Amino acid sequence: MDILGWTLVILLFAVGMAGAIYPILPGALAIYGAFFVYGLFFSFSEFGVWFWIIQTLIVIVLFIADYAVSAWGVKRFGGSRASVIGSTIGLILGPFVIPAFGLIIGPFLGAVIGELIIKTSWEKSLKVGVGSVVGLFSSVVVKIILQLLMIVLFILWLVY
Repeated sequence: MDILGWTLVILLFAVGMAGAIYPILPGALAIYGAFFVYGLFFSFSEFGVWFWIIQTLIVIVLFIADYAVSAWGVKRFGGSRASVIGSTIGLILGPFVIPAFGLIIGPFLGAVIGELIIKTSWEKSLKVGVGSVVGLFSSVVVKIILQLLMIVLFILWLVY
């Protein structure tokens, strides 16, 4: 049972880290779920109230930062609310419509289309599209850092 427990924990950590890059996967929630799997297979006694408070705060920050950093990229390059919405839709649909490159092309096209709908020039629309990709990559970096922090804290909590 120990091997199964650790296998599930590691699998959930891997799914969580992949979710930092591929938005369809649950990301931080998979990592958070790994803590419960560990508790069910081994023990919750290692985790005190501070562990759960810190981990929950990181998850909340992750959800807020994910949207905020992506929107920041669009806004920083002069985008409007329409391009933020278009970029978000493109981020969700892109990987399904264009499997290999949809993660990058989706937000770009979504932001560009969002700007064109509100009658923005082609040049500015393309600039905002680039901003959506910059925001996406920035968001991925933030998610990777915070999700690694969650895993490191878990390991430290077990060791100490």
